[in-house]
Amino acid sequence: MTTAPDQSSQNASQHGFAPLAIARIKGAQRANQIAIYLIYAAIFAFMVFGTIASIKMFHDNQLLYRLFFNLPYILIALTIPMTLYDAFIIYRYRLNQASMVVMTIGVSSIILIGGLLFADTAWLGLASWLGVAFLFKVSFKRFFDFLEVDEDEITETADD
Repeated sequence: MTTAPDQSSQNASQHGFAPLAIARIKGAQRANQIAIYLIYAAIFAFMVFGTIASIKMFHDNQLLYRLFFNLPYILIALTIPMTLYDAFIIYRYRLNQASMVVMTIGVSSIILIGGLLFADTAWLGLASWLGVAFLFKVSFKRFFDFLEVDEDEITETADD
């Protein structure tokens, strides 16, 4: 005897995504939001400590110069593991085209490693990681907007 699926089994999966998958995607979205906050903190630190270090009275202060020069690098470098986790989740659940994820991570990694090995600088490579976090933010937003719109359409058709 075959029974029709009930309403609770339809709610258990949203368009082919299991609740565990949605929970992982939400966790990756939170990690991405933390990465974006770290990026904003790096920009803020660069502006504040750069401004203070440029004041004539603080020209010789090595601590301010190190905070101006190294703190933004450190904050952005902290976002790289989170961004790699986000890339894995986005790739795993096909929230964006696989070629787009591979290209953004690959180009950012090549620029960072190439800059460190051959040019003795990290600023261009770390700057490319800024864009990756914001690209993934858009991917997560589009995914959850898609789920929200489809839930609204399901309830509208159920009411008719």
